[in-house]
Amino acid sequence: MCNNCGCNLTPGNRHLVEPGGHLHQPGDAVELLTGLLDENDHQANHNRDHLARHNILAINLMSSPGSGKTRLLEHTLERLNAQGVRAGVIEGDLETENDAQRIAAKGVPVVQITTGMACHLDAHMVHDALHQLPLEELDLLFIENVGNLVCPAGFDLGQHLNLVLLSVTEGEDKPAKYPVMFRAADRVLITKLDLLAHFDDFSLAGANRYLNTLGLEDKSMALSAKNGEGMEAWMAWLEQKLSDQGVS
Repeated sequence: MCNNCGCNLTPGNRHLVEPGGHLHQPGDAVELLTGLLDENDHQANHNRDHLARHNILAINLMSSPGSGKTRLLEHTLERLNAQGVRAGVIEGDLETENDAQRIAAKGVPVVQITTGMACHLDAHMVHDALHQLPLEELDLLFIENVGNLVCPAGFDLGQHLNLVLLSVTEGEDKPAKYPVMFRAADRVLITKLDLLAHFDDFSLAGANRYLNTLGLEDKSMALSAKNGEGMEAWMAWLEQKLSDQGVS
């Protein structure tokens, strides 16, 4: 993970190790990485407190690239708007503002984070983005993480819930191959259900067997943002989480 490939160092936390930063001191790589992770956790707790003061539920969306995160957000935001739920989005990508432009077209406040070489968001990046959003006008915040089934699982952003997407185009054994990511999930959405008939090597029962081995019984639901199948159940779950957070 990031401890090995070096991407613990991001545009969000680089100032900590540059001259003047309190982690800028002689020491081995293990000490540096430990310090960065500790700083990330400290910042994440600050983000969570900041969100709590504004009574905002924050959900971290994680998945491999192309699983349908942005399309799910587009259709979810349309339904939330119709219900009077005020949502905002933080978009994470290595480059481009393509996804942020799609979200902005829904009339939703959105901040794009381009991470460059970093394959995940961290709490410092999210903190900077929070200060660019009208938090006093929001009930719900979606954080669309960088498409990656490895590194995002290791970084607390200050979110309340983790949502992991698994598309039928990826293979039902992804939870077995990337257990750290899926174990972190409060809910797994099996997406692109409209394509299921075209992928005979993927079955919902098979995917759920893999999820169950990770202790995720009854934590998955299948849907298609394209044709709407399963979206009502997803929206009901989301509505319950907002109620649990005290957001009416």
